[in-house]
Amino acid sequence: MRTIGLLGGMSWESSAEYYRLLNEGVRDRLGGLHSARLVLASVDFAQVEAMQVAGDWEAAGRLLAAEARGVEAAGADLLLICTTMHKVADQVQAAVGIPLLHLADATARAVQGAGIERVGLLGTAFTMEQDFYTGRLADHGLDVLVPDAPDRELVHRVIYDELCLGVVREESRQAYQRGVADLVERGARGVILGCTEIELLLGADDVDVPVFATTALHVEAALDAALG
Repeated sequence: MRTIGLLGGMSWESSAEYYRLLNEGVRDRLGGLHSARLVLASVDFAQVEAMQVAGDWEAAGRLLAAEARGVEAAGADLLLICTTMHKVADQVQAAVGIPLLHLADATARAVQGAGIERVGLLGTAFTMEQDFYTGRLADHGLDVLVPDAPDRELVHRVIYDELCLGVVREESRQAYQRGVADLVERGARGVILGCTEIELLLGADDVDVPVFATTALHVEAALDAALG
């Protein structure tokens, strides 16, 4: 079993989900008392969030690159960023000699495998409005739709003000369902939950189109790489 390196803490709620799914996946694949070989660096999300708000992505990249070097030095054979902070993925990859498994690549393969070309995306404002994620999906041939500006603001606010704090509200679930319905009306044939915390609020039973839970997809890609 290869050792999986995790860059987490952004938020710790999402990192806990990665930890759970990775260990469950190893148990299910290998049986018995097997669990995942992991190295986790968990940063202070408040520090990263301040960099996001300031638009100081260079500083955020330096921070995560330094953490990635520490994870590699601790014995990791491959690396996951346990968040959609993949805007700095190239900076992180350049800092280490182990492969970084990109979240968008795993997601795109699953969407294409379902025979879907036009897909909706929910995530942070950074994920929905900048091209580091949507552009990577488009490079795989996908047509990506995002909510309109008021709905993007709502989706982002719920992530940071509620889900990252462990708060799950029925009103927010209903608001997200309305947002997905609008994307479907515009032609989306599935929806990507492009932020781990969203998976605490919305699932396959909550909408009428296929749901692509990116955390689970990222974890499956990591298990394939670690276990062969």
